[in-house]
Amino acid sequence: MRALPFLYLATLLETTQVIPNNLHLLRPHSGLAGHNVEGIDCLSWRLAVETDNLRDWSVVPEDCEKYVGNYMLGKQYREDCQVVADTAYAYAKNLTLGDDGLDIWVFDIDETTLSNLPYYAQPQVAFGAVAYNSTTFNEWEAKGIAPAVPANLDLYKKLVNLGFKIVFLTGRSETFRNITIENLKNVGYTTWEKLILKQTSESGTAALVYKSTKRAELEAEGYRILGNMGDQWSDLFGTNVGNRTFKVPDPMYYIS
Repeated sequence: MRALPFLYLATLLETTQVIPNNLHLLRPHSGLAGHNVEGIDCLSWRLAVETDNLRDWSVVPEDCEKYVGNYMLGKQYREDCQVVADTAYAYAKNLTLGDDGLDIWVFDIDETTLSNLPYYAQPQVAFGAVAYNSTTFNEWEAKGIAPAVPANLDLYKKLVNLGFKIVFLTGRSETFRNITIENLKNVGYTTWEKLILKQTSESGTAALVYKSTKRAELEAEGYRILGNMGDQWSDLFGTNVGNRTFKVPDPMYYIS
């Protein structure tokens, strides 16, 4: 895995830019096209992560790097995301929205609406088995080429058609606003009510506190949060979480 050829990343990025929503096309270029999963320990670890029984972990266990890679680039991750999106839509389509335009659906961005898999699939990142490097991640983010998470892009479009106003609430820095806007629009997220990014003065604020505060501000403005979707528990816990929350799978990192 760590000895992939130099051309790997260029091929991978080219693939995602040409067909940005087909994340599974990363799989053959990542070296994880097989199904070599030894035992079930890593499956148990992922279950603990997704149920929030395992908290405040910093890196994926080294022995689980290939397992997480196989999961993220494989069929199961796509199907898991689709189940979450389908469940969210089944809930949303049965709601009666007000006529004042204040019914909103809150989406996180990274690993919820946009995917950083082209970054995390690199050997030097190893699907989260290597410690987070803010410098290299910011360099990736600055490219503005993250593909959409297909199931959630489809859900977004359905919610817009139902009449929901969309709010993107992200821990991304305000300095990436223009890049994020361009990236979102390029992959199909073409309209929204608000795009909330973290200000410099908020950089030290824990994610759970920051997102709770921003949701409280939205409700103070009169918005009704009918749905709230994110890949981290800190997106969904705290205060003012909305009527329903929906957790997108992500075993690559943990944000408290």
